[in-house]
Formats: sequence, structure tokens, C-alpha cells
Amino acid sequence: MAVLWGKPYTRAELMRLAGDIRQLARVEPFELVDGPERGVRAVRMRNAAGLDLTVVTDRGMAVTDLSFQGVPIPFITGVGVAHPAFSEVHGTGWLRTWPGGFLTPCGLNQVGSPSLEAELGVEGEALGLHGRLAGIPARQVSFGGEWKDDDYYLWVEGTVRQVAMFGEDISLRRRIVLWLGGARMWIEDVVENHAFKTVPHMFLQHFNLGFPLVGSETVLHLPAHITHARDDVAQAGLEGYNSFTVPQAGYQEQVFYHHLQPDENGQVEVRLVNQAFDGGKGLSVYWRYALADYPFLVEWKMMGEGAYAVGIEPANCHVEGRPAEREKGTLQILQPLEMRRYAIEIGFSR
Repeated sequence: MAVLWGKPYTRAELMRLAGDIRQLARVEPFELVDGPERGVRAVRMRNAAGLDLTVVTDRGMAVTDLSFQGVPIPFITGVGVAHPAFSEVHGTGWLRTWPGGFLTPCGLNQVGSPSLEAELGVEGEALGLHGRLAGIPARQVSFGGEWKDDDYYLWVEGTVRQVAMFGEDISLRRRIVLWLGGARMWIEDVVENHAFKTVPHMFLQHFNLGFPLVGSETVLHLPAHITHARDDVAQAGLEGYNSFTVPQAGYQEQVFYHHLQPDENGQVEVRLVNQAFDGGKGLSVYWRYALADYPFLVEWKMMGEGAYAVGIEPANCHVEGRPAEREKGTLQILQPLEMRRYAIEIGFSR
């Protein structure tokens, strides 16, 4: 049974009240038409709980715009949702087409700092910042809405395939689900190695939060954990990893690694809360997932002027690039034809 605005409804009751279910929730495709965004395909999802989000199927099934009950949640850059044809895969070129947005998927065989490592059988192949995934259009895109008993859900699905002759052949199949009256979303991913050889596997969910969720009153809540700083810059801010400031001139980004303690079901919950929002009514987002899926939680803290963001980044790796991951002994490997499943629940409240 769907609960809308505090009252339960059966399917029959809702159909008596609404001319079409799209009056209450809808999923619809569209295409961007201006500037470097021209030709980018996307799907908008909206439900009766006030969740309104855009899945950019042409950019690795990323989620860009997202608002909850009219309040914008993500950090957005001035780049816009550039067409994947403009992608720059070497060095830090990733930043030239990174829109920010609620979620950018990173991987699938490289995450973090640009580096050089043997790839495609060529010694010294360049590996760019955060890999190629977010610059690849999805195939087999589908979307819709369905009744399940007396409740209704929306979904978008697509497959992103990162492949090169004589190189890697990995795919990400992503499904995003909203229920009619729920202030939650689910992201279900399946990563598959289609090749008959092993391949490195690095995967990170780059969630980007901005104003007004992020502010000087915002606090990051974690379960029991151990936290390490990525470098000397972050070490100086280690004590205040979970609190934030107003925008600072000349701020240098800080990155922290959190090793979380799961509950009895192997789950962890991470929550970012601005209790002072809207006169003390509060605004928060949580992430719930299996620690076995994402053994590292990366926190990106960027308190700069005009670059004011917090990254909550569940990952199976660190963010110093593949050679560094291999050196640490934490580089994950996909076996021939291996398939892995990942799932994250994200909830919103105010």
C-alpha cells in the first residue's frame, strides 16, 4: 500500500482520485539541446514524496540534478552535462566535462589520480583521473513504471560497456528505482568481466553534496570507524573531518579514508545532516550499503569559494590511482566472466 502525505492508499483508491498515475509520479526521457550539452540523452524521475532527479544515460548512468521537496541537494559545477564526445580521458581532463551532480560513477578499472601503467599490452599507457566510465553512453536503456500489489514504482536501467580490442571488456548494468511515496532511492549495479582474462577492478560512487545541505552547521555521522588522512594536507584537518565551515579563500581539498564497522547484518549507514536548515527543521541524506561491497568510504572535503562541496564516496579502492592500489595490495581483480553485484539505498528527510 502506498503512503502519500501521511495517508495510506490502495491502487484502486488512487486510480479513482487521479486521471493517470503520471499525476503523482512519472519517468520520462528527454534530450538536452544547448551548447556542449546538445544531444545528451537523459531520463527524469519524479515521485509523490518530492524526489525529482535526472539520470544522464549518455554519461555512464550518472545522476545529475536531484532535489527533495524542492530543495537542491548536489554540488553542480559550471561545466554542465557535456556530451560524451567532449570527454578527455587523459590526465585530469575528466574535470573538463565533470558536471558534479548527485552521483558520478567512477571506474571500472581505474579510479583516482592519473597514472601510468601497462594497459592494452603497451607499457606506460596513461590512466586518467577516475577512469572512463562517466564518459561512456549507456546501451539498452529502458525505463518505466509498474504496480506491485498496491504500490507503484519507477525504474531506469541501462548498460555501460568499457571495451577495447585486446584490452578490457567490462560492463556496468545499472538500475535506479523509486517507489511512489518513498523518500528513498535504490541503485543496483552489476559489473561483469566479459573477457577470458583477468582485469583490474576499481569502482567508486562519487556522491557530491552542496549548499544548502552543506553548511557550517553540517555534520557527517558515521558508525564506529577508523579514519586516515590521504596526505599531509588532509592530516592537518583530520580532527575536523566530520564538520564543515563557510567557504574559504584558497582552500585545498582534503581527502579522508574511513574504515567503517558494520552492523550484525554486514551493513553500514552514513548520514550527512544539516540540523540548522530551514529554521531548525533540518535536512539530511543517508547512504546504506553492505560493507563487503564497498570496503572503503572516501570523504572529499572541499570548502573553497565557488567550489564548496562534500563528496561521500563508497568504493572498493583508494583514490591514488591503479599503480598505487596495486602497491598497497588492495587492487581487486575480476576473474574471466566474473560478475559482481552492488547495491546502495539512499534516503532523504527534512
